Amino acid sequence: MSETILLQVEHLEVRYGAIEALKGISLHVCAGEIVTIIGGNGAGKSTLMKTISGLEPAAAGKILFAGQDITRMPGHLRVPLGIAQSPEGRQVFPDQSVLDNLMLGAYHRKDSQTAIEHDVQEMFAVFPRLRERQGQMAGTMSGGEQQMLAIARALMARPSLLLMDEPSLGLAPLIVKEIFAVIRTLKERGVTILLVEQMANQALAIADRAYVLETGRITLQGSGAQLRRDPKVRAAYLGDHG
Repeated sequence: MSETILLQVEHLEVRYGAIEALKGISLHVCAGEIVTIIGGNGAGKSTLMKTISGLEPAAAGKILFAGQDITRMPGHLRVPLGIAQSPEGRQVFPDQSVLDNLMLGAYHRKDSQTAIEHDVQEMFAVFPRLRERQGQMAGTMSGGEQQMLAIARALMARPSLLLMDEPSLGLAPLIVKEIFAVIRTLKERGVTILLVEQMANQALAIADRAYVLETGRITLQGSGAQLRRDPKVRAAYLGDHG
């Protein structure tokens, strides 16, 4: 794991009309890390992810990626820079095949078709079920299969930073276990991940570092192991009420 800071968020504010969704938060992600953000519903987790990927505008503050200020950069220009998102709710293209979804993930790439096809085979190696269903319409697959496809589609962009927003949402426990195994595999392959996740215990277990986000503010930060041991975190997010 590198100490090179890949993503730097500085005093970020996001507003929806009169509602202040993010209230001056600062965080960073180093190359090769998994950084987890936990927090309750309405804490601002998805807003943060959308703002980093360019889907929501920042009202104040800065977002720096690989040293470049991208705060005002349109979202579609952030993907070629190296930011890809596996969004909350999966959002696969339901009337396209699995293979077509993967190819759409590589839409901006300027390298050869051979390189893109190589990466498709890599995704099939990481997600064997996608190989089996490559000709199937994405909308007819199970929730877990669609989540795998959403992650694989994001990886087809060859991102330096993968944003994962609630990958376990609505999935059965066995599938959740499989998704977290995939996240570990991605880390071993050197993928840098910013993870927002409701399954706090599992997310902290794989995190190098973590932040707790509450009503638009970061209230705690530390290593994943430190936050797992923190009494406040245990009581609020891990179901430990003494």
